[in-house]
Amino acid sequence: MSATNFKAVKFIPSSGKEFGVAVRKRVNHYFKSNNISRTGDYRIWIKVIVFPILYLAPFGLIMTNWFSTNLVLYYGLWSIMGIGLAACGFSIMHDACHGSLSKNKSINNFIGSSILNLACGSSLNWKIQHNVLHHSYTNIDGYDEDIESSGIMRFSPHQSKKAFYKFQVFYAWFFYGLMTFFWATFKDFLQLSRYNKKGLVQAQGKVYKKELIVLIIRKVLYYALFLALPILFLELAWTHVLLGWFCMHFIAGLTLACVFQPAHAVPSSEFPLPDENNKVEGDFAMHQLLTTSNFAPNNQILSWFVGGLNFQIEHHLFPNISHVHYKQLSKIVKKTALEFNLPYYSQPSFRAAIINHAKMLYKFGR
Repeated sequence: MSATNFKAVKFIPSSGKEFGVAVRKRVNHYFKSNNISRTGDYRIWIKVIVFPILYLAPFGLIMTNWFSTNLVLYYGLWSIMGIGLAACGFSIMHDACHGSLSKNKSINNFIGSSILNLACGSSLNWKIQHNVLHHSYTNIDGYDEDIESSGIMRFSPHQSKKAFYKFQVFYAWFFYGLMTFFWATFKDFLQLSRYNKKGLVQAQGKVYKKELIVLIIRKVLYYALFLALPILFLELAWTHVLLGWFCMHFIAGLTLACVFQPAHAVPSSEFPLPDENNKVEGDFAMHQLLTTSNFAPNNQILSWFVGGLNFQIEHHLFPNISHVHYKQLSKIVKKTALEFNLPYYSQPSFRAAIINHAKMLYKFGR
């Protein structure tokens, strides 16, 4: 990948093609025979109402000054905001940015962008990093930015080794907590510039200078609402506002990372590399099976909160289908994978998934 051109990886379906054809056919039949839409139904629209309230209502209570004399409740409200922010990302923004929340493209764009604005993030950057790079090139070093860590950690056997990585199993969780904090501060600007140089901004039909101006305006508005107003009106030292805000982002970031990381960075995950012609052996659908893992498939409460992202295999095979359908689709995908003698990785619980991810951190750190 050069500094100015993006060279796409091509999958050569010499094996596994039959699985991809069969599973798509069966999933299409499921929706057609049951006469249901692939997008979200009432279950996701309930979340569209509930989760933004979980995020914004505590902020409203903070701004009343009622809790300024009780720092435990004060920081507790910021913490609830962090949980609400993560929930909005899992269950609303994620579907919207994949175009699966609604049949209406404008509604998807509006809701996805609105939720990311509440996190001080860029919808354009997120779509490029997640939809384009992560989904298209899952676990391929140099392409999938979800396994890049700017030299702080090692997520792939193809990445260079450093002596301090042997401690990453301990310190990784702190850096996971900084994920949305980095979005809110400098990461968006670095990403936008990098994607522009690679031609990925233009590929989305966007103009870099215009998007940069929009990004700056959104950042200013976000800081004015969530930092400037509390500093001006709360009967607390400005340091408590900054610490509360940081606490919110740390909880949101850690929650998001603990769901996304065990889906691809576990001992069962493969990390293929393209050859000299930028080709990867195998069918794209098979590639998703080999690089992805589910967890806690029977935990309905967890699945509801994380927007079905414990069914990552189904999400990667069918990213344009709403998460409300993943539980049913998992039965079809698992049965089809086993018929073709392909692996279907799944951890029985969230705890097992976290332990597995920790094992990978330890392995690559050593």
